[in-house]
Amino acid sequence: MAILHPFPAVRPTASSAAEVASVPYDVISVAEARDLAEGNSASFLHVIRPEIDLPLGTDEHDDAVYATGARNLRAFVAADYTVVDPPSLYVYRLTMDGRSQTGVFGCVAVADYDNDVILKHEKTRPDKEDDRTRHILEQRAHAEPVMLTYKDVPAIAAIMEDSMATAPLVSFVAPDNVEHTVWSVPDVEALVSAFADVPSLYVADGHHRCKAASRAADDLGATAADEASYFPAVLFPMGDLRILSYNRVIKNSDKSASEILAAVRERLSIIDHAPARPASAGQVSLYADGKWHGILLPPSTRDGAADRLDVARLGEHFLEPILGITDPRRDPRIGFVGGIRGTTALEDAVDNGDAVVAISMYPTSIEELVAVSDAGLLMPPKSTWFEPKLRSGLLVHPF
Repeated sequence: MAILHPFPAVRPTASSAAEVASVPYDVISVAEARDLAEGNSASFLHVIRPEIDLPLGTDEHDDAVYATGARNLRAFVAADYTVVDPPSLYVYRLTMDGRSQTGVFGCVAVADYDNDVILKHEKTRPDKEDDRTRHILEQRAHAEPVMLTYKDVPAIAAIMEDSMATAPLVSFVAPDNVEHTVWSVPDVEALVSAFADVPSLYVADGHHRCKAASRAADDLGATAADEASYFPAVLFPMGDLRILSYNRVIKNSDKSASEILAAVRERLSIIDHAPARPASAGQVSLYADGKWHGILLPPSTRDGAADRLDVARLGEHFLEPILGITDPRRDPRIGFVGGIRGTTALEDAVDNGDAVVAISMYPTSIEELVAVSDAGLLMPPKSTWFEPKLRSGLLVHPF
Protein backbone atom coordinates (compact mmCIF):
# COMPACT_ATOMS: atom_id res chain seq x y z
CA MET A 1 0.00 0.00 0.00
CA ALA A 2 1.17 3.53 -0.75
CA ILE A 3 3.11 5.60 1.75
CA LEU A 4 2.32 9.33 1.78
CA HIS A 5 4.83 11.31 3.83
CA PRO A 6 4.32 14.88 5.15
CA PHE A 7 7.47 16.94 4.62
CA PRO A 8 9.02 20.23 5.78
CA ALA A 9 8.67 22.20 2.54
CA VAL A 10 10.61 25.30 1.62
CA ARG A 11 8.26 27.51 -0.38
CA PRO A 12 8.03 31.06 -1.69
CA THR A 13 5.77 33.54 0.03
CA ALA A 14 2.46 34.28 -1.66
CA SER A 15 3.76 37.57 -3.08
CA SER A 16 6.91 36.02 -4.58
CA ALA A 17 5.55 32.71 -5.90
CA ALA A 18 4.95 33.92 -9.45
CA GLU A 19 8.48 35.30 -9.63
CA VAL A 20 10.06 32.13 -8.21
CA ALA A 21 8.08 29.38 -9.95
CA SER A 22 9.60 28.02 -13.15
CA VAL A 23 9.00 25.40 -15.78
CA PRO A 24 10.68 22.01 -15.09
CA TYR A 25 14.33 21.59 -15.98
CA ASP A 26 13.72 19.05 -18.75
CA VAL A 27 11.28 20.96 -20.97
CA ILE A 28 13.65 23.76 -21.94
CA SER A 29 17.16 24.16 -23.30
CA VAL A 30 19.94 26.04 -21.51
CA ALA A 31 19.46 28.97 -23.90
CA GLU A 32 15.73 29.09 -23.16
CA ALA A 33 16.43 28.91 -19.42
CA ARG A 34 18.83 31.86 -19.69
CA ASP A 35 16.20 33.92 -21.46
CA LEU A 36 13.45 33.03 -18.98
CA ALA A 37 15.58 33.82 -15.94
CA GLU A 38 17.16 36.99 -17.29
CA GLY A 39 16.73 39.83 -14.81
CA ASN A 40 15.03 37.55 -12.26
CA SER A 41 17.43 36.47 -9.52
CA ALA A 42 14.57 34.71 -7.68
CA SER A 43 13.73 32.36 -10.54
CA PHE A 44 14.02 28.72 -9.51
CA LEU A 45 15.80 28.09 -12.80
CA HIS A 46 18.96 29.20 -10.99
CA VAL A 47 18.62 26.03 -8.87
CA ILE A 48 17.47 23.48 -11.46
CA ARG A 49 19.41 24.92 -14.42
CA PRO A 50 22.45 26.39 -12.61
CA GLU A 51 24.55 26.39 -15.79
CA ILE A 52 22.73 29.64 -16.69
CA ASP A 53 24.88 31.35 -14.05
CA LEU A 54 28.13 30.13 -15.62
CA PRO A 55 29.92 31.22 -18.79
CA LEU A 56 28.36 30.36 -22.13
CA GLY A 57 29.46 26.97 -23.34
CA THR A 58 29.93 25.47 -19.87
CA ASP A 59 29.18 21.76 -20.04
CA GLU A 60 26.02 20.97 -18.06
CA HIS A 61 27.88 18.13 -16.32
CA ASP A 62 30.83 20.27 -15.24
CA ASP A 63 31.63 20.15 -11.51
CA ALA A 64 30.92 23.87 -11.33
CA VAL A 65 27.32 23.33 -12.42
CA TYR A 66 26.52 21.05 -9.49
CA ALA A 67 28.35 23.31 -7.01
CA THR A 68 26.49 26.35 -8.33
CA GLY A 69 23.14 24.56 -8.03
CA ALA A 70 23.88 23.67 -4.41
CA ARG A 71 24.93 27.24 -3.62
CA ASN A 72 21.81 28.64 -5.30
CA LEU A 73 19.58 26.22 -3.37
CA ARG A 74 21.12 27.36 -0.08
CA ALA A 75 20.49 30.97 -1.08
CA PHE A 76 16.88 30.09 -1.93
CA VAL A 77 16.31 28.54 1.50
CA ALA A 78 17.86 31.56 3.26
CA ALA A 79 16.09 34.20 1.15
CA ASP A 80 13.60 36.62 2.69
CA TYR A 81 11.03 35.57 0.08
CA THR A 82 10.84 31.93 1.23
CA VAL A 83 9.49 30.23 4.34
CA VAL A 84 9.93 26.75 5.82
CA ASP A 85 6.78 24.89 6.84
CA PRO A 86 6.55 22.21 9.50
CA PRO A 87 5.94 18.72 8.04
CA SER A 88 2.82 19.18 5.91
CA LEU A 89 0.82 17.97 2.93
CA TYR A 90 -0.72 20.16 0.25
CA VAL A 91 -3.33 20.30 -2.48
CA TYR A 92 -2.11 21.64 -5.83
CA ARG A 93 -4.52 22.69 -8.57
CA LEU A 94 -3.58 23.63 -12.14
CA THR A 95 -6.15 25.31 -14.38
CA MET A 96 -5.55 25.53 -18.12
CA ASP A 97 -8.07 26.70 -20.73
CA GLY A 98 -10.86 26.51 -18.17
CA ARG A 99 -10.06 22.91 -17.20
CA SER A 100 -8.59 22.02 -13.79
CA GLN A 101 -6.66 19.08 -12.44
CA THR A 102 -6.11 18.78 -8.72
CA GLY A 103 -3.66 16.58 -6.86
CA VAL A 104 -2.03 15.94 -3.51
CA PHE A 105 1.47 17.34 -3.07
CA GLY A 106 3.48 15.30 -0.60
CA CYS A 107 6.42 12.96 -0.44
CA VAL A 108 6.36 9.29 -1.45
CA ALA A 109 8.72 6.54 -0.36
CA VAL A 110 11.82 5.35 -2.19
CA ALA A 111 10.93 1.92 -0.80
CA ASP A 112 7.61 2.04 -2.69
CA TYR A 113 9.48 2.86 -5.89
CA ASP A 114 12.00 0.09 -5.33
CA ASN A 115 9.28 -2.47 -4.45
CA ASP A 116 6.94 -1.61 -7.35
CA VAL A 117 4.16 -0.02 -5.35
CA ILE A 118 5.07 2.92 -7.61
CA LEU A 119 4.88 1.41 -11.09
CA LYS A 120 6.95 2.58 -14.05
CA HIS A 121 6.30 2.53 -17.78
CA GLU A 122 9.47 4.09 -19.20
CA LYS A 123 13.10 3.05 -19.38
CA THR A 124 15.55 5.50 -17.85
CA ARG A 125 18.88 6.55 -19.34
CA PRO A 126 21.97 6.14 -17.14
CA ASP A 127 23.43 9.53 -18.11
CA LYS A 128 20.25 11.36 -17.06
CA GLU A 129 20.07 9.29 -13.87
CA ASP A 130 23.67 10.24 -13.06
CA ASP A 131 22.96 13.94 -13.61
CA ARG A 132 19.83 14.11 -11.43
CA THR A 133 21.38 11.92 -8.71
CA ARG A 134 24.38 14.21 -8.44
CA HIS A 135 22.17 17.32 -8.20
CA ILE A 136 20.22 15.68 -5.34
CA LEU A 137 23.38 14.67 -3.49
CA GLU A 138 25.10 18.04 -3.93
CA GLN A 139 22.01 20.05 -2.96
CA ARG A 140 20.86 17.68 -0.21
CA ALA A 141 17.36 18.30 -1.53
CA HIS A 142 14.80 17.09 -4.02
CA ALA A 143 14.23 20.30 -5.92
CA GLU A 144 11.40 19.22 -8.23
CA PRO A 145 8.40 16.92 -7.80
CA VAL A 146 7.45 14.01 -10.01
CA MET A 147 3.92 13.48 -11.31
CA LEU A 148 2.17 10.31 -10.17
CA THR A 149 -1.37 9.08 -10.66
CA TYR A 150 -3.72 6.69 -8.89
CA LYS A 151 -7.18 5.25 -9.44
CA ASP A 152 -9.77 7.72 -8.16
CA VAL A 153 -10.64 7.36 -4.45
CA PRO A 154 -13.71 9.25 -3.11
CA ALA A 155 -12.24 9.59 0.39
CA ILE A 156 -9.14 11.35 -1.00
CA ALA A 157 -11.29 13.60 -3.17
CA ALA A 158 -13.33 14.63 -0.11
CA ILE A 159 -10.20 15.58 1.85
CA MET A 160 -8.96 17.66 -1.07
CA GLU A 161 -12.31 19.44 -1.28
CA ASP A 162 -12.18 20.27 2.42
CA SER A 163 -8.64 21.60 2.02
CA MET A 164 -9.65 23.84 -0.86
CA ALA A 165 -12.32 25.43 1.32
CA THR A 166 -9.51 27.16 3.23
CA ALA A 167 -7.49 30.16 2.06
CA PRO A 168 -4.76 29.21 -0.44
CA LEU A 169 -1.10 29.62 0.40
CA VAL A 170 -0.27 30.53 -3.19
CA SER A 171 -2.30 31.50 -6.24
CA PHE A 172 -0.98 33.00 -9.46
CA VAL A 173 -1.23 32.79 -13.23
CA ALA A 174 2.00 31.83 -14.99
CA PRO A 175 3.14 33.42 -18.26
CA ASP A 176 1.62 30.51 -20.20
CA ASN A 177 -1.81 31.40 -18.69
CA VAL A 178 -1.93 28.32 -16.46
CA GLU A 179 -3.25 29.14 -12.99
CA HIS A 180 -1.43 27.49 -10.07
CA THR A 181 -3.02 27.30 -6.61
CA VAL A 182 -1.68 25.58 -3.48
CA TRP A 183 -3.52 24.89 -0.22
CA SER A 184 -2.25 23.35 3.01
CA VAL A 185 -4.08 20.19 4.10
CA PRO A 186 -5.60 20.64 7.59
CA ASP A 187 -6.14 16.93 8.30
CA VAL A 188 -2.78 15.39 7.41
CA GLU A 189 -3.38 12.11 9.25
CA ALA A 190 -6.64 11.45 7.40
CA LEU A 191 -4.92 11.88 4.05
CA VAL A 192 -1.98 9.65 5.00
CA SER A 193 -4.48 7.02 6.13
CA ALA A 194 -6.49 7.29 2.89
CA PHE A 195 -3.41 6.70 0.75
CA ALA A 196 -2.48 3.68 2.86
CA ASP A 197 -5.44 1.97 1.16
CA VAL A 198 -4.20 2.78 -2.37
CA PRO A 199 -2.55 -0.38 -3.76
CA SER A 200 -0.54 1.18 -6.60
CA LEU A 201 0.75 4.52 -7.79
CA TYR A 202 1.79 5.08 -11.39
CA VAL A 203 4.56 7.32 -12.72
CA ALA A 204 3.05 9.79 -15.16
CA ASP A 205 6.04 12.10 -15.57
CA GLY A 206 9.46 12.10 -13.92
CA HIS A 207 10.94 8.62 -14.27
CA HIS A 208 14.51 9.92 -14.06
CA ARG A 209 13.78 11.93 -10.92
CA CYS A 210 12.25 8.83 -9.29
CA LYS A 211 15.26 6.71 -10.14
CA ALA A 212 17.67 9.44 -9.05
CA ALA A 213 15.91 9.72 -5.68
CA SER A 214 16.29 5.96 -5.21
CA ARG A 215 19.97 6.04 -6.12
CA ALA A 216 20.65 9.03 -3.87
CA ALA A 217 18.98 7.34 -0.89
CA ASP A 218 21.05 4.24 -1.52
CA ASP A 219 24.28 6.27 -1.80
CA LEU A 220 23.49 7.97 1.51
CA GLY A 221 22.52 4.74 3.26
CA ALA A 222 19.20 6.35 4.17
CA THR A 223 16.73 4.47 6.35
CA ALA A 224 12.96 4.90 6.63
CA ALA A 225 13.58 7.42 9.43
CA ASP A 226 15.56 9.71 7.10
CA GLU A 227 14.02 12.40 4.89
CA ALA A 228 16.31 11.27 2.05
CA SER A 229 14.18 8.11 1.83
CA TYR A 230 11.24 10.17 0.55
CA PHE A 231 10.87 12.35 -2.53
CA PRO A 232 8.23 14.91 -3.55
CA ALA A 233 5.38 14.08 -5.89
CA VAL A 234 2.06 15.49 -6.99
CA LEU A 235 -0.45 12.63 -7.01
CA PHE A 236 -3.40 13.14 -9.36
CA PRO A 237 -6.50 10.96 -9.61
CA MET A 238 -6.63 9.41 -13.08
CA GLY A 239 -9.92 11.10 -13.87
CA ASP A 240 -8.21 14.50 -13.71
CA LEU A 241 -5.26 13.79 -15.98
CA ARG A 242 -5.03 14.91 -19.58
CA ILE A 243 -2.65 13.15 -21.95
CA LEU A 244 -1.75 14.83 -25.23
CA SER A 245 -0.17 13.20 -28.24
CA TYR A 246 3.60 12.90 -28.47
CA ASN A 247 4.37 13.45 -32.13
CA ARG A 248 7.32 12.45 -34.31
CA VAL A 249 9.46 14.07 -36.99
CA ILE A 250 11.88 12.29 -39.29
CA LYS A 251 14.79 14.70 -39.35
CA ASN A 252 16.80 13.01 -42.06
CA SER A 253 16.49 9.92 -44.20
CA ASP A 254 18.01 8.34 -47.27
CA LYS A 255 14.48 8.52 -48.71
CA SER A 256 12.72 11.66 -49.89
CA ALA A 257 9.22 12.52 -48.71
CA SER A 258 7.81 11.22 -52.00
CA GLU A 259 9.74 7.97 -51.65
CA ILE A 260 8.49 7.53 -48.09
CA LEU A 261 4.91 8.08 -49.25
CA ALA A 262 5.35 5.56 -52.05
CA ALA A 263 6.71 2.99 -49.60
CA VAL A 264 3.77 3.59 -47.28
CA ARG A 265 1.30 3.03 -50.12
CA GLU A 266 2.92 -0.33 -50.86
CA ARG A 267 2.64 -1.59 -47.28
CA LEU A 268 -0.24 0.20 -45.55
CA SER A 269 -3.69 1.68 -46.09
CA ILE A 270 -3.36 5.40 -46.73
CA ILE A 271 -5.97 8.15 -46.97
CA ASP A 272 -5.07 11.31 -48.87
CA HIS A 273 -6.23 14.73 -47.62
CA ALA A 274 -6.64 13.50 -44.04
CA PRO A 275 -7.01 15.80 -41.01
CA ALA A 276 -3.82 16.78 -39.19
CA ARG A 277 -5.04 15.15 -35.98
CA PRO A 278 -5.99 11.46 -36.19
CA ALA A 279 -9.65 10.85 -35.43
CA SER A 280 -9.16 7.69 -33.37
CA ALA A 281 -6.68 5.19 -32.03
CA GLY A 282 -5.10 3.01 -34.71
CA GLN A 283 -4.60 5.96 -37.03
CA VAL A 284 -1.73 8.41 -37.55
CA SER A 285 -1.45 11.41 -39.84
CA LEU A 286 1.65 11.83 -42.00
CA TYR A 287 2.68 15.28 -43.26
CA ALA A 288 4.64 15.06 -46.50
CA ASP A 289 4.89 17.13 -49.67
CA GLY A 290 2.70 19.85 -48.16
CA LYS A 291 -0.27 17.60 -47.36
CA TRP A 292 -1.60 15.47 -44.53
CA HIS A 293 -2.17 11.77 -45.26
CA GLY A 294 -3.96 9.32 -42.97
CA ILE A 295 -2.35 5.94 -42.26
CA LEU A 296 -4.23 2.99 -40.76
CA LEU A 297 -1.93 1.01 -38.49
CA PRO A 298 -2.40 -2.77 -38.68
CA PRO A 299 -2.70 -4.67 -35.40
CA SER A 300 0.57 -5.75 -33.85
CA THR A 301 1.89 -9.22 -34.57
CA ARG A 302 3.41 -9.17 -31.08
CA ASP A 303 1.75 -10.13 -27.80
CA GLY A 304 2.48 -7.60 -25.06
CA ALA A 305 0.26 -4.78 -23.77
CA ALA A 306 2.91 -2.28 -24.88
CA ASP A 307 2.94 -3.73 -28.40
CA ARG A 308 -0.72 -2.75 -28.85
CA LEU A 309 0.03 0.96 -28.38
CA ASP A 310 -0.10 3.16 -31.48
CA VAL A 311 3.48 4.28 -30.87
CA ALA A 312 4.61 0.63 -30.89
CA ARG A 313 2.54 -0.23 -33.96
CA LEU A 314 4.02 2.79 -35.75
CA GLY A 315 7.47 1.37 -35.07
CA GLU A 316 6.56 -2.15 -36.14
CA HIS A 317 4.78 -1.22 -39.38
CA PHE A 318 6.38 2.08 -40.44
CA LEU A 319 9.59 3.14 -38.70
CA GLU A 320 11.31 -0.26 -38.82
CA PRO A 321 10.41 -1.65 -42.28
CA ILE A 322 10.30 1.63 -44.22
CA LEU A 323 12.93 3.79 -42.53
CA GLY A 324 15.12 1.24 -40.75
CA ILE A 325 14.61 2.94 -37.38
CA THR A 326 14.69 0.11 -34.85
CA ASP A 327 15.72 2.05 -31.73
CA PRO A 328 13.90 5.40 -31.61
CA ARG A 329 15.37 6.08 -28.18
CA ARG A 330 18.84 6.49 -29.71
CA ASP A 331 18.39 6.93 -33.47
CA PRO A 332 19.31 10.53 -34.40
CA ARG A 333 17.02 10.46 -37.41
CA ILE A 334 13.86 10.72 -35.32
CA GLY A 335 12.75 13.62 -33.15
CA PHE A 336 9.82 14.10 -30.78
CA VAL A 337 7.43 17.05 -30.49
CA GLY A 338 5.07 17.46 -27.52
CA GLY A 339 1.41 17.72 -28.41
CA ILE A 340 1.08 21.10 -26.66
CA ARG A 341 2.88 22.63 -29.66
CA GLY A 342 0.13 21.52 -32.00
CA THR A 343 0.32 20.23 -35.56
CA THR A 344 1.50 23.59 -36.90
CA ALA A 345 4.90 22.89 -35.35
CA LEU A 346 5.05 19.66 -37.34
CA GLU A 347 4.18 21.41 -40.58
CA ASP A 348 6.75 24.13 -39.91
CA ALA A 349 9.49 21.56 -39.28
CA VAL A 350 8.88 19.97 -42.67
CA ASP A 351 8.20 23.20 -44.59
CA ASN A 352 11.35 24.80 -43.18
CA GLY A 353 13.49 21.83 -44.17
CA ASP A 354 14.23 20.73 -40.61
CA ALA A 355 12.42 17.42 -41.18
CA VAL A 356 11.58 15.21 -44.15
CA VAL A 357 8.16 14.14 -42.90
CA ALA A 358 6.18 14.54 -39.66
CA ILE A 359 3.81 12.16 -37.89
CA SER A 360 0.83 13.28 -35.81
CA MET A 361 -0.20 10.65 -33.23
CA TYR A 362 -3.45 9.88 -31.43
CA PRO A 363 -2.89 10.30 -27.67
CA THR A 364 -2.09 7.28 -25.53
CA SER A 365 -4.89 6.75 -23.00
CA ILE A 366 -4.48 6.54 -19.24
CA GLU A 367 -5.99 3.04 -19.42
CA GLU A 368 -3.20 1.98 -21.78
CA LEU A 369 -0.58 3.43 -19.44
CA VAL A 370 -2.04 1.50 -16.51
CA ALA A 371 -2.26 -1.75 -18.51
CA VAL A 372 1.40 -1.54 -19.50
CA SER A 373 2.52 -0.60 -15.98
CA ASP A 374 0.45 -3.32 -14.32
CA ALA A 375 1.99 -5.88 -16.69
CA GLY A 376 5.48 -4.78 -15.62
CA LEU A 377 6.25 -3.67 -19.18
CA LEU A 378 7.76 -0.53 -20.67
CA MET A 379 6.30 1.79 -23.27
CA PRO A 380 8.25 2.91 -26.32
CA PRO A 381 10.05 6.22 -25.71
CA LYS A 382 7.99 9.40 -25.76
CA SER A 383 4.60 7.70 -25.57
CA THR A 384 2.83 10.27 -23.36
CA TRP A 385 2.84 14.05 -23.00
CA PHE A 386 1.07 15.36 -19.91
CA GLU A 387 -0.20 18.92 -19.85
CA PRO A 388 -0.28 21.25 -17.99
CA LYS A 389 3.17 20.87 -16.49
CA LEU A 390 3.93 21.27 -12.80
CA ARG A 391 5.81 24.42 -11.80
CA SER A 392 9.11 23.98 -9.98
CA GLY A 393 10.10 25.91 -6.88
CA LEU A 394 6.68 25.99 -5.20
CA LEU A 395 7.42 23.28 -2.61
CA VAL A 396 11.00 22.06 -2.23
CA HIS A 397 12.08 19.06 -0.14
CA PRO A 398 15.38 19.53 1.75
CA PHE A 399 16.84 16.68 3.76
